[in-house]
Amino acid sequence: MGKKHLLISGIIGIACMFFAAGIYAATTVPDVIKLDTKAYAKHTKGRINFKHQRHQKDYKKKYPEYYKVSCGECHHDQNHKPRKNLKAGDKVKKCIQCHKKPAYIKGKKAKGLSQKQKLKYHANALHENCKGCHKKVNKKSGKKTSPTTCKACHGK
Repeated sequence: MGKKHLLISGIIGIACMFFAAGIYAATTVPDVIKLDTKAYAKHTKGRINFKHQRHQKDYKKKYPEYYKVSCGECHHDQNHKPRKNLKAGDKVKKCIQCHKKPAYIKGKKAKGLSQKQKLKYHANALHENCKGCHKKVNKKSGKKTSPTTCKACHGK
């Protein structure tokens, strides 16, 4: 009876460890999020490795005087209003789920389109969000520390 009890206790203990790890994994956000949407099979620029922790924690500590980014800056609702009270582990949609057209529309193709129509294009939405924020931070800081050129973010 002792060995059987020990075996059952061990199995329960291991199951609890897996359960706890699952809960922990569901409440964390990866430090780096690879933006490699499959819709861009013929993408010519380098893929972005978005450094989530760097944006959410490190920059806030390093530049508190002008870097005040909340989760809602990137994670917004269907009306483009910041989602409030988000915390690590909350479910958020991927950008492509709402900005469904996998392209970057500009120049003649974009002529006559409203901002709302342009934001239906996935790359336009990302560029608007990321590049727009980078420009704001650069303006507030008086420095050009946040990248605003293609190569600075996309690399090769």
